[in-house]
Amino acid sequence: MNSVAQKIEEKYKKKNVVDIKSGDTIKVHQKVREGGKERIQIFEGMVLRVTRRGSLSGTFTVRRISSGVGVEKTFLIHAPNILKIEVVKRTKVRRNYLTYMRELTGKSVRLAGVDFDREAVNVIHDEKAEAEEAKIHEEALAKHDELAAKEAQERAKEEAKAEAALAKHQAKAEAEQSEATSDAKGPAVSQEKE
Repeated sequence: MNSVAQKIEEKYKKKNVVDIKSGDTIKVHQKVREGGKERIQIFEGMVLRVTRRGSLSGTFTVRRISSGVGVEKTFLIHAPNILKIEVVKRTKVRRNYLTYMRELTGKSVRLAGVDFDREAVNVIHDEKAEAEEAKIHEEALAKHDELAAKEAQERAKEEAKAEAALAKHQAKAEAEQSEATSDAKGPAVSQEKE
């Protein structure tokens, strides 16, 4: 019975996962869908807790201070909407669950840093996530190009209208000027004949 559940879990687990520990400062690249648009949102903060590392239901909680308010988010380690996890800083802590960090403010929040090989920790390549990130980026570029083309087309129409109006105005001004010069010449010629 247990082996069947494990087989099902293995199907949905990610192959490679970054080693996250409590006290790490990380960046979580999360795919967010708003209406019909998809974008990548980066949430950076300190890991307060990591639970069930080897399990499909493993989670980690990240805390960040945003506009003076503490914000905590709990993510599933193997969630498909998490594209990348990047360890920025590693600190020395003695606990797995850092509840005491919630009460701390200012300089007391800082923890002693530990030297670590950032490249070695963050070298996890998930082809699916990278392909999806590239796809989202290409869609955004395509939409941007489409909007730029529409704007250029509208600008060209407005310029054509302006040029047509200017040409019409110039033609009208030239006609009035030629009419005025012919009127000025006309009475002068008639006075000479008299």
